[in-house]
Amino acid sequence: LLLASCYFYMSFVPVFILILAFTIAVDYFAGIYIEGAEGQRRKHFLIASIIANVGVLFVFKYFNFANQNIAELAHFLDWNYTLEGLSLILPIGLSFHTFQSLSYTIEVYRGRQKAERKFGIFALYVMFYPQLVAGPIERPQNLLHQFYIKHELDWQRIGSGLELMLYGFFKKLFIADNLAPFVNQVYDHPGSYNAISFSIATVFFAFQIYCDFSGYSDIAIGAARVMGIRLMQNFRQPYFSQSVGEFWRRWHISLSTWFKDYVYIPLGGSRVNLLFHARNIFITFLLSGIWHGANWTFAVWGLLNGLYLAIEVFGKKLIERAVPHLYLRQQHIALARLLGLIKILVTFSLISLAWIFFRAKNIGVAWHMVTEIFSGWGSVLASYAQSDFYEKYVYMGRSDYEFEWALGGVVMLLVFEYLTANHTYIGKLYTEYKYVRYALKWLMISTALLFIIVFSKTESQQFIYFQF
Repeated sequence: LLLASCYFYMSFVPVFILILAFTIAVDYFAGIYIEGAEGQRRKHFLIASIIANVGVLFVFKYFNFANQNIAELAHFLDWNYTLEGLSLILPIGLSFHTFQSLSYTIEVYRGRQKAERKFGIFALYVMFYPQLVAGPIERPQNLLHQFYIKHELDWQRIGSGLELMLYGFFKKLFIADNLAPFVNQVYDHPGSYNAISFSIATVFFAFQIYCDFSGYSDIAIGAARVMGIRLMQNFRQPYFSQSVGEFWRRWHISLSTWFKDYVYIPLGGSRVNLLFHARNIFITFLLSGIWHGANWTFAVWGLLNGLYLAIEVFGKKLIERAVPHLYLRQQHIALARLLGLIKILVTFSLISLAWIFFRAKNIGVAWHMVTEIFSGWGSVLASYAQSDFYEKYVYMGRSDYEFEWALGGVVMLLVFEYLTANHTYIGKLYTEYKYVRYALKWLMISTALLFIIVFSKTESQQFIYFQF
């Protein structure tokens, strides 16, 4: 497995294996020294591990960004600043395996994990190829011990893993890649489109990034399951969330829990006054945004989500204090469902609005799109009578056939996730009757294969999160 993981990673840029070798060696010895040391020496070894990992991440991912901002500040202040940027390619998945390696030394320091003495096993923990480049970001307690277990051949487990991989390929190749041309068309040429195009492209991007990223997670989890390795769940139908807080408990769970355990809680979490609680939320989301990329757009995306959550948390507390007995009675089922649907739509709208900053090339483009979405509908109505309105602003210069399949993929995803997330009649049939389960399973497998083969794009589309 270790050799396979090395080959897998070296298929990108072979020399980058040396970066992994460096961080693996540092954290392997750091874990042993932390476990054997006492007092302040334990903290010193932990700090050395953090500096080594974050230092590598900074050089390859953030140095040029920091250098550019310092140069612009120096120019504004009329200072002489001549330091040139570095001509470096960002190693694939650097942020993912850096955080996975860091979680090991932190857990050893906290006494929750024994230091791994076998270098090959520890190297495999960092480099395990299914989740090496885009997660899930595993903790040592879940993954390390599994490399010591003999995994017997289990055809049911292998079938389950292959089915999950197929679902991941379906989400990536059929849904995400069919949405990508519309998203790219608008975000690459924002001056040519109006509010309706921006709205459609933003909703499409929300589903593109979800299917692209969760599709990779499904493939990684399924591939590991085939070999008998259990990886953590990374997504749980996030767009059915009824609040921003719930969304972040369902989206990229391995990263959300990483920041919660290693940043938010050590800062004090919610066990502090309101001012410090807000500070902890904003710091956590700002770091989460910067983790995604060296651009101010990611920082704004993180802060915007932090603002959503802060308003939600403190607003809920104020409402509970002002109206302590506000609730819906159990007999008002229809009203409760309607309220739940409204909450889902509001949450999705807020998250999608934030995605604009995540996807846009710069703050100016993002702000232009946001302002157009909120104030540009007059121009939409004015141009509605034009003969090419649908072709230009709805289909975005592509055929209506492509648009219908892209939209159809989103509908299929929502229907499938609703059926699997709720106790529907079909869900009960699926769980209670073996023959119904087999029939539905093979219907879904054959349908997924058909759509992947016939309707997936011929041009290659890289996974979005590979750049992180």
